Parts: sequence; structure tokens; C-alpha cells
Amino acid sequence: MQRSEATDLFIRHFSFWPKLTAEEKTELCEHTGPVRYAQGQHIYQGGQDCLGVLLIKKGQLRAYTLSEDGREVTLYRLFPGDVAILTVSCALQAVTFEVFVDAEEDTEVLQLDSAAFRSLSEKNIYVKCFGYERASSRLSEMLWTLQQILFLSADKRLAIFLLQESGKRQSRELHLTHEQIARYMGSAREVVSRLLKYFAQEGMVELGRGSLQILQPKKLAVLAET
Repeated sequence: MQRSEATDLFIRHFSFWPKLTAEEKTELCEHTGPVRYAQGQHIYQGGQDCLGVLLIKKGQLRAYTLSEDGREVTLYRLFPGDVAILTVSCALQAVTFEVFVDAEEDTEVLQLDSAAFRSLSEKNIYVKCFGYERASSRLSEMLWTLQQILFLSADKRLAIFLLQESGKRQSRELHLTHEQIARYMGSAREVVSRLLKYFAQEGMVELGRGSLQILQPKKLAVLAET
């Protein structure tokens, strides 16, 4: 990747960039490089060395934790333009999370190594604030996910998920299997299949092989809000 392209991404996604000195900008660029992950690749496991700061260029990453019975509970997903800041918990010692991160698709990222991020955050308050702001945002997202699992009915959670996924993809057609939806929701595949069948009977969705089409988003929205 050419430095000009990387710098353009830094300007758009790193709010602290204008507050860096020339030396700090050089340090950032010298310790950042492109990394590719294959679909299904395990890229981080709690307790391992930190990856650093990941700026997603293409693809999708999924962060999750494991329940006591070994079930995966998706905490959040990262899409192009997102910054994975919770993988640098060792660089931000006040924030600790036991998470796992997988590549859901073939994914390309820009990776700033954790030592360089630690160095920059110690020298520049704007970098440190950026780290804590992103960590706080991810924490809020995880708490919302756990709140849904604990307090919302499965049909309401599914309606919320379908609407949010449609919004992210800017499409009513979602190419997701029942297994994927269950994993993202932290539910069981059997529960998701049963609810999708009910949604289809009510005319809210149309089911296909490995996909579904949202037919009545307003009806889903009513279910999500009740």
C-alpha cells in the first residue's frame, strides 16, 4: 500500500491525526502495515499478545466470548471503516476484555502494532482519548448485546437483528444462514429456524436457501418496538 493511501485512511478514521506532530505521524506510518485474514481464520484469542489497532479496509471481523457451556456469544462485528480498539487491551491497561476475534469473510486491515500505539498514547493525549473513546463505545455495544440476550424475547431480538442487518447492508436481501444468524444473536439455530418460519408465515420475510428477503420491514419494526 502506498503511504498516500494509508494517510488518507488515517485522516478519515483517526480523529487524532491532525493533533500528531510530524514525528508522531512518521512513527504511526512506519509501524502500520496491511494484513490479510482468510475467511474463518482465528486471529485473536484472549490471553494472547495484542494484535494492535486494526482499521478494517475490506471484509468483516467478529468478536465473541464463550459461555460456560461453550456456546459462542457474539459481542460485536466490525465492517469496513471500523477500528478494532479492544484488541489492544494490553496497551490500554485500564481496559481488559477476554474476547476472541475471527474473520467472517476474507478481510483486509491496516494494523498498527500495540507497542507503537502504546508509545503514541503515552506521548499524545489525543491518541489516548481516542483509544478510550473507542473502547467505551465497544463496551456500550457489548452491554446492549448482553442486555438483549438477558431481557428481550427471542422474536423481538430477531426482528431487531434483521432490521439492523438490513440497514448495515443497505438491502432487504440478507445472505445469511440460520446458523449464522443464531451465532450473531447468541441463540440456538433451532430457535432461529422456528421464528423465521413464523415470520415467513406472517408475511414479514421470504426464506431462501442460505438467504432471506425482508418483505414487511414496518411489521418487523412494530414487533421490535413492542
